[in-house]
Order: sequence, then structure tokens, then C-alpha cells
Amino acid sequence: MTNPRFDDVRETAADATREDDVLSVYTGLVHDDGRREYYFANDTEDASELRETAAVQLGMMVRVLADRSESDVEEITDLAAERAENMRLE
Repeated sequence: MTNPRFDDVRETAADATREDDVLSVYTGLVHDDGRREYYFANDTEDASELRETAAVQLGMMVRVLADRSESDVEEITDLAAERAENMRLE
């Protein structure tokens, strides 16, 4: 493993999803073999609330990825949009 903090972060994230006050959850997994899994759920049926929580989560992920990869937000969003257009939901 190249990142020694990976297991700690994974365990912390898994524990955090079990908290009672969580309103929205997204977990995306990329396996060594390229297989992808994603889990997305919100404690709302309202389209505007869903859109807002999804936008907040997406913004958080883009900001972290941009910072950690030493890229700017636009580079990450362009790449993410390209991947999203080619992704099939299962």
C-alpha cells in the first residue's frame, strides 16, 4: 500500500456513515481490477433537497481531489464530467 493513511480514512468514513444525523451518503469504490461500485442515498424525496445535497457532496469531493492532486477545480470538474458522460449506472 502506498498511502499508509488509507485504511484509517476508510475506517473513519465507514464509522461516520452510521451516525444518526446523516442526511446524505455517497460512497464510491474503485477496485484494483478497475471495477467500480457506488452507493448514493438521501433522506429526502424532494428533488430540490436532493439536488442541493448532491451538489454539496460533489463540491466537497471536487475541492478535496483538486487540492490533493495539485490540480485546479476546473481540471477536476472537466475530467469528472467526461467520465460521468461515459458511465453507466447499475
